[in-house]
Amino acid sequence: MRRGGGELETEVADRAAPVVLDHADKLPENGTLVVVSHGGTIRTTIGRLLGLEAHHWEGLGGLSNCCWSVLGRGARGWRLMEHNAGTLPEPVLGDDD
Repeated sequence: MRRGGGELETEVADRAAPVVLDHADKLPENGTLVVVSHGGTIRTTIGRLLGLEAHHWEGLGGLSNCCWSVLGRGARGWRLMEHNAGTLPEPVLGDDD
């Protein structure tokens, strides 16, 4: 469903996934590509790269602020190796008042 006149999730994936693939194809061997975007764009792009049908993309869940996902190429395509990673540990509190 189109919300507020914006893009459909499939349209976001149609636009973003080819850009990610284009840059990934240009990486040197063992290179790393960092993609920074809004969580919804990341989620839909991951879903597209993994070959999931659009109605399954919600199953990936969103990304918390300042978290990341890691994808790698496997023998049969892209693999999700980490998702919503990067939660900071609990702060260390001293006994100072």
